[in-house]
Amino acid sequence: MKSTGVVRKVDQLGRIVVPKELRRTLGIENGDPLEIFMEENRIILKKYNAQGACAVTGEITNENKDYAPGLTLSPKGAALLLEQLKSNATDESH
Repeated sequence: MKSTGVVRKVDQLGRIVVPKELRRTLGIENGDPLEIFMEENRIILKKYNAQGACAVTGEITNENKDYAPGLTLSPKGAALLLEQLKSNATDESH
């Protein structure tokens, strides 16, 4: 386990603040759900990835499709990804 050197106190309501640098590094945005695990005397926080959630938007809809192992996309997410891929291909050809 890697130490970050960051220490936070638990407030009266049992909350702690996850430092901005760690959230940025782990891709955790405001409002993102976190899973909480216990392992012996440790509490482990992990960004929650709902089964069937779009990898781009995080949406869970009946229209989501699995495109590859571990890659689920909503129609909106697929459109955003395709747009980004086309944009990158255009940028590289210039």
